[in-house]
Amino acid sequence: MPIYEYRCQTCEERFEEWVRKEGLTPDACPACGGTELERLLSTPRVHSDATRAKGLAAARKRDQKLGADRERAQREYELSHND
Repeated sequence: MPIYEYRCQTCEERFEEWVRKEGLTPDACPACGGTELERLLSTPRVHSDATRAKGLAAARKRDQKLGADRERAQREYELSHND
């Protein structure tokens, strides 16, 4: 079952909806109950070795920065509480 993205033309709310059969649309907006809905084009998610490697590299970089920040904070704490 595909999941489609919709936008309510009344309140501008965006939401996703499972569509069991092609051509069916949701009855109403879950936020305001409006019935004027527009189906949006969704960008597919692509998973490849390149995107996976890029994500892992970004996570490693983020973790290194967080680790350095935690280490610095711990050292400052220890120096200020040296009894």
